[in-house]
Amino acid sequence: MTNLFSIFDPSTSLMNLKMNWMTSFVMIIMLPSTLWMMNNRYKMMWKTMLLKLNNEFKMISPKNKGGMTLLFMVLLIMIMTSNLAGLFPHLFTSTSHLSMTMTLALPLWLSFMMYGWIMNSKHMFTHLVPMGTPSVLMPFMVCIETISNIIRPGTLAVRLSANMIAGHLIMTLLGNTAMEVNINIMPIMLIIQMMLLTLETAVAIIQSYVFTVLTILYSNEVN
Repeated sequence: MTNLFSIFDPSTSLMNLKMNWMTSFVMIIMLPSTLWMMNNRYKMMWKTMLLKLNNEFKMISPKNKGGMTLLFMVLLIMIMTSNLAGLFPHLFTSTSHLSMTMTLALPLWLSFMMYGWIMNSKHMFTHLVPMGTPSVLMPFMVCIETISNIIRPGTLAVRLSANMIAGHLIMTLLGNTAMEVNINIMPIMLIIQMMLLTLETAVAIIQSYVFTVLTILYSNEVN
């Protein structure tokens, strides 16, 4: 089992620098240069995607909160590029570790909670008891809503890392067994691997979108 999960261990180092985590900063290299005088297809692709994301997030983001959509767009692009970079051979997927996903989820959740309890205390208290709750069940609903609020950063972090690990683990298992199967079964194994790679590409994009949308919905509850 140690060899099986060794691909998820950021152990590659150079001069005491963990090189595997450098894949988290690939997005800085991939972003188009703002100093170019003429547009190209690569830059236009990014502009189109950012405009679509901005319009999408405006519909569900807090009202009259300028700059919030920019924060969520950067969060989505960073997670998506890290997920997609992990699909390449010998590249480490930083979002498969809780140390990365929890670092993204916990500060955002803490900032939303601090803002909500400081600026909108009455709203936060009323949110603990859903409308129409019987008086007998109110103490239990307060406990349930409090627990559900506390575990939100954990569920965000575990959802993202578990989805990344699960797909990579299945591809690793099939890749290791493909070397020992009969040559006649090799085309079938290759087709399965290609289908899994396509599925993992979709999962990498969808999970980054889900993480960002849930973060926006959590921010809406404190406004």
